[in-house]
Amino acid sequence: MVNGILGKKLGMTQIFDEDGNRIPVTVLEAGPCVVQDVRTAEKDGYNAVKLGFGETKESRLKKPQREELKRKKLKPMKFVSEIRCQDAPDVEVGAEITNKLLQKGDYLDVVGTTKGKGFQGGMKRHNWAGGKESHGSMSHRAPGSIGASAYPSRVIKGHPLPGHMGNETCTVQNLEVVDVDTGNNTISVKGAVPGANGGYLVMKFSKKKPIAPRQEEEKADQEGGEAAEEGKE
Repeated sequence: MVNGILGKKLGMTQIFDEDGNRIPVTVLEAGPCVVQDVRTAEKDGYNAVKLGFGETKESRLKKPQREELKRKKLKPMKFVSEIRCQDAPDVEVGAEITNKLLQKGDYLDVVGTTKGKGFQGGMKRHNWAGGKESHGSMSHRAPGSIGASAYPSRVIKGHPLPGHMGNETCTVQNLEVVDVDTGNNTISVKGAVPGANGGYLVMKFSKKKPIAPRQEEEKADQEGGEAAEEGKE
């Protein structure tokens, strides 16, 4: 089984459950994705599937990428990412993965790129309290002293300072899938996901939550139970 799917963020809205409770959700476009490669533990040392999402022009890819896709008879894709799998993937190159992989009740770990904030000071970037606001202070928002006295007489590595903020890879874990729209290739997850609208995302099944029972498995169990009862009769 493929452990996830690629997509992009469409925006936030709200829905209401059967009891009338308001649920803030993020609508995500999930697939369709094309399997571009399959990694196995025997051949590559790990199990994974390489997916591509969103078609693009061939001229926007580098020559090695174009040649690889021509050899596999695949179309060029905008967003490509590898998703690790516990077991060897049971899919072939060229197969299409849609949001039918997901269903209501699943939990996802969503990986995206946060919004870029540009160069920011320490108060905004690290939530510093700031200096005195009294008249003549001259250190309202300044970093202040950052040294370490006589020993070790230097600034410790990793000291928080002003600098570039945002535009970083971020993972939000355990987001519940509350709706799956197969007609529009979208899903709705409870809560917020990183990045701006239109940003590309990797959606993987949560490591901390069990996968919800598949509807196909439930049907098979019901059919098996009915057949057993008929056999007894």
